[in-house]
Amino acid sequence: MSWRRALKDTARSGIAVERKRLEPLIAVRGAAGLAIVIALSLWLFGPAAAASSAFGAFQAAIATFQRSWRPRPELAIASGTSLAVSTFLGYLTISKEPLFLALLVVWTFAAGMSWAAGPTIGLIASSNVAIMLVTVTLPTSVAQAAGHAAMMIVGGLVQAALIVLFPVRRWGAHRDALADALAAEADYARRLRHDPVASFDPQPLMEARNAAAVTPRQARRRPAELHGARGIAERIRPVLASLADPAMGVPAEGPARDRVRELLASAASLLDAAAHAIRHGEPVSAPPAALATFRTPDTGTILTGSPYRAMTRLNTLLQDVVETAGGTPQQAAPSGARGTAHSAESDGPSTSGRAPTDPGARGTAHSAENDGPSTPGRAPTHPGARGTAHSAQKDGQSTQGPAPTDPGARGTAHSAPTTRPRPRPTTRTRPTFLALIPKALKAMRSELHRGSPITRHATRVSAVAATGYILGTWLPLGHGYWAPLTSVMVMRPDFSQTYSRAVARLAGTVIGVAVATGVVQAATPGTLQSGTLAVASAALMYLLMRTGQFATQACIAAYVVFLLGMGGEEWTQTVPERVLLTLMGGFLAMLAYAVYPAWETPRLRTRLADWLAAQGPYVAAVFGSYADPSASNAPNVREALLTARTARAAWHAAVARATAEPVRHRGLSRTAADDAEDALAQLGRVAMLLEAHLPERGATPVPPAARFADALRESTHKGAKAIRERRVPTWDAVREALDAWETENPENADKVVRNTATLVLDTLTELSEALDTAVPPMTLDGTAPEKPNGPRNPKDSATR
Repeated sequence: MSWRRALKDTARSGIAVERKRLEPLIAVRGAAGLAIVIALSLWLFGPAAAASSAFGAFQAAIATFQRSWRPRPELAIASGTSLAVSTFLGYLTISKEPLFLALLVVWTFAAGMSWAAGPTIGLIASSNVAIMLVTVTLPTSVAQAAGHAAMMIVGGLVQAALIVLFPVRRWGAHRDALADALAAEADYARRLRHDPVASFDPQPLMEARNAAAVTPRQARRRPAELHGARGIAERIRPVLASLADPAMGVPAEGPARDRVRELLASAASLLDAAAHAIRHGEPVSAPPAALATFRTPDTGTILTGSPYRAMTRLNTLLQDVVETAGGTPQQAAPSGARGTAHSAESDGPSTSGRAPTDPGARGTAHSAENDGPSTPGRAPTHPGARGTAHSAQKDGQSTQGPAPTDPGARGTAHSAPTTRPRPRPTTRTRPTFLALIPKALKAMRSELHRGSPITRHATRVSAVAATGYILGTWLPLGHGYWAPLTSVMVMRPDFSQTYSRAVARLAGTVIGVAVATGVVQAATPGTLQSGTLAVASAALMYLLMRTGQFATQACIAAYVVFLLGMGGEEWTQTVPERVLLTLMGGFLAMLAYAVYPAWETPRLRTRLADWLAAQGPYVAAVFGSYADPSASNAPNVREALLTARTARAAWHAAVARATAEPVRHRGLSRTAADDAEDALAQLGRVAMLLEAHLPERGATPVPPAARFADALRESTHKGAKAIRERRVPTWDAVREALDAWETENPENADKVVRNTATLVLDTLTELSEALDTAVPPMTLDGTAPEKPNGPRNPKDSATR
């Protein structure tokens, strides 16, 4: 992308206003906290202290709007306290310019490095440095500076108290994350009806997993419907893919495909109903037609084998997700009261059970949860999941009957002899705020090296802040801190955000200052009126914060003009200087990134290699489960899957940043990157289909799968190294392991697993083809020779 186009795109992004859901009650609460602090400070200390404390309350409210799963009161208190410390230390050194300049460099460098601990911490730290540049000019003595700092802490405490006393949509963010995950799976089920090999973005599941991590205090107060549903959602996704994919046994057309489409449509309706119930905290209103689809008597004659097993597992999981979303309390059943209907009987399939209506009426599938590893296709492991039916059916043979409606009517038809109570679901814990400090420092230390984009960002922002402060002080404009304030506020670790925020800052400042100036000239407000206008500007900013930077910056500009007017400054002392110095600060920020960039485009190969290095162990862990079903491999599969998802998310974020950069590719073109991404996504999807049918403990081992898994693990590690070194990876070890597998097992006893291994090799070959950008030699007839591993076949749904 050229510089001209990049600048045009970032400018358009900066001034764009997005359509987002507004939260007026939260905006009113934040503005009320700000008004309380201003009124209290005016009454006790006067306008100058009121301006300082207002900045503390203003920043504390902004912190609570950030997308964080941490309790909002903690964010407000941390923001107000850190701003108070910054202001007091800044005032102690402001009289000695070299000392203050050194403090500014250290403070901005630390704020830049704090982005390594997460965007929320990075944003709070950067905003504190920017506001500190203003607040250090307000006190006139050390005692006043201490008082102003104390009032900033009070501002944070007031905002935290209002959050506790007047909660708005308590657990709303957590509900939205879980509901978004279920809604994404509902959309996935609908797309599978028309495209049986449709892709799925696991980002909603990752967000729901992040939201599920709670502090011990949160864990005691979390609503019942937020327990367990995420784990069920994780298991539903591979079962949906397994049911729809033609490679698993359902033809592309015919009665079986029509029945699968009906089941997928019903699953989507039930998932949507569960998502709506969780989002709004209401009972689930399950569509009767969707429930009836899974009770159709002839399903067992239309679907057989793997598709039928996938259908029964999906039915079981949907029953549990509907019940969990309804907020049914989890009650442990007596150990002898968990009946399990054995499905290995030979009297043919039966109708699936209906959705349970009682805590004891959960007709869940027994898929190795009592005496084997946890699998994605099994029912959830919460204690209330009673009355289970064994899901390891022979082809088309299931005895899943109606779920009991009375807790005492739990049948024990052919109960499994070696059952034991399932463990309670483990709660993902989030460290307390004090425990988070060592983790944040560790993350910052890990990024403290020359090639880190975070370190380059910290270096840029500290150098620009110092340069802007020196230039602003040297120029005869007054209020020289406006230039470094603007630079610190707009600079981010990546190119697109820095440039778009600079444009939004300048445009928003001009609009906000113009409007505020017009109001001041027309009304000539006094101290109380200026404070009221400042609170109104802040309330409007809280309301429009999620609509984009342009509206936010315009409101901030008006807020600062009114607030400093309340402190006694005339608008003519702030408006012209602010516009000129804002322009200079934005220009310095943009120039710094161009001179000392941290481009993402040259690092795409490394990101791709990291994804391959994480995807390989996940696929190998799945095959390892078939090699030794007696071992508890499910935790290893789950851990490897989460690692692969994290690497995939890092790759997509890197591609999004690189797309907006005015940099030519270096060894990995956009086409090659897209093809490689498709190949790695297909590699994960193939493993997911196999993961949906992990063997239970006691199943027949597949010894060749162990050698294949070892070869795959080693080859992907070497392949990742080859990608980093700009070489094309080879898969000779994987191919040899697959050839040996076919030689040792000619009777096709493990046909499904071996065929999946063949698909894995095909996807790895496609990855090498995507990265092989060398122009092939021409043959005598003028055509390109066929690649040694054969051409791709896009019409084959199993290899798409």
